[in-house]
Amino acid sequence: MTTLTEELHCSDAELAVLREPRNDVVGEARSGEDDFALEHGPFRTYRRTLRVESAAEGTWKVQQTTRYALAVPVWGWLFWFPIRQAMRRRQPSFSYWWAPPDRLDSHAATVLGLLCGVQIVDGYLGTVLTQTLTFAAKEFDHGNTAQGIVFGVVRVGVLLALAALALSDRKGRRTLLIATGMSSSALTFLGGLAPNLWWLGGSQLFARGLSTALGILIAVMATEEMPARTRAWAASVLALSAGLGSGMAVWVLPIADTSIRGWRAVYLLGAVGIAVIYWAGRRLPETRRFEEGLSHRPDLDEEAKQRRRDRLVLLAISAFLVAMFVAPASSFQNDFLKDERGFSATDVSLFTVVTSTPIGLGVLLGGYLAETRGRKRVGALGLVLGTACRASSFFLSGPMLWVITLAGGILGGIAVPALAVYGPELFGTHDRGRANGLIVTIGVAGSAVGLLAAGLLSDQWGSELGPPMALLAIGPLIVAGLILTKFPETAGKELEELNPEDG
Repeated sequence: MTTLTEELHCSDAELAVLREPRNDVVGEARSGEDDFALEHGPFRTYRRTLRVESAAEGTWKVQQTTRYALAVPVWGWLFWFPIRQAMRRRQPSFSYWWAPPDRLDSHAATVLGLLCGVQIVDGYLGTVLTQTLTFAAKEFDHGNTAQGIVFGVVRVGVLLALAALALSDRKGRRTLLIATGMSSSALTFLGGLAPNLWWLGGSQLFARGLSTALGILIAVMATEEMPARTRAWAASVLALSAGLGSGMAVWVLPIADTSIRGWRAVYLLGAVGIAVIYWAGRRLPETRRFEEGLSHRPDLDEEAKQRRRDRLVLLAISAFLVAMFVAPASSFQNDFLKDERGFSATDVSLFTVVTSTPIGLGVLLGGYLAETRGRKRVGALGLVLGTACRASSFFLSGPMLWVITLAGGILGGIAVPALAVYGPELFGTHDRGRANGLIVTIGVAGSAVGLLAAGLLSDQWGSELGPPMALLAIGPLIVAGLILTKFPETAGKELEELNPEDG
């Protein structure tokens, strides 16, 4: 509980303003004379009281006391200072740069805070294998061929994610979120005990498949619980949380240098994820839309079925084309830097930190712009500019390589929230999990095709990656055109408006 007491000297007009209920970072309701309670806002408890005494003629001495507790688990400390400052003054509109465009209520704030905690675990689980496989292969005395096989086999785990997501449409989001999160964490822990590379690959096949399902379930729950003008903003916050989780896997990676078996510690830390998922899962409610849908399973007419089929095809094609470029652009970047630009391992690490860390700024800005300027324009523009920069970086060297790669990350990050919410938004409650599982599966297929094409084309072009990346960049540019011409604008619309059959 935070208590903020202010001694104010007010004119009649200023006192009249203080005696009006606030409607900015908090929505107040009058509960008595000079006493105001919470009507709407991200608070667990809230009360504002005034003690008014007459001072000189035409002025008043006012003691304003505000007591509140934020309904934001885990992350409340981040907002302690901004909220405290917001309480000291009234804005004419809800225009705080650090806040979502649409004010959250206590329920949405609690759910988003818990989901961000779960998203950190998911980001960690999804990064472990990528960061450690080279160290594991060294202990087990395997080369690049074996590593390639493991990476390829693990991608099959997306089918497990598809099954889990289809089940979530019948059994509930919360139940499957807890099950996939705890199971993936446990399997990651077991990977640290692997007696050989194939045991590690097999455990990660299931762990990565389940963590993929976990990530999609987080997005679905956030979409179903957030206000209409906050879904993309929430997606940006969740993306930053996933990045934090991925970063944690990199932070602990130096343990692998302590001994040939040191990489195992990165997996054993997956046990922490079990505790986090259990703690958050006990506090997370089932989404209200899913609970309401239990008593109302719509009988879709042919028009609704065709609309869903069209949307599924549109989003699946888009996911395939974007992944065809993004996967090789990311996977082959280190090879490009090392082989074509002569970077050392230290240079590669520094380049990655400098050009990747600011991406979060683009993601956060993209979430805000997607709500205030619309999904289509923000998503298409960010996709075009980000892709152009990333593709052109494979032709550059020197300072321009650093600048263009950095710009590509930030501009591409702007598109992330706008595009991330389309999948959950464009399908009804009873098909949302299954449809998004299919879209992700097609996207994984696109990444595999892109990786294979980039490798083969690079060999044809004398081991240069620039021409293959330029060719594959056509895919995201096509998607940008589809966004502008075929995608619906979903900003500010309730899910039931986008999917009338759920109404």
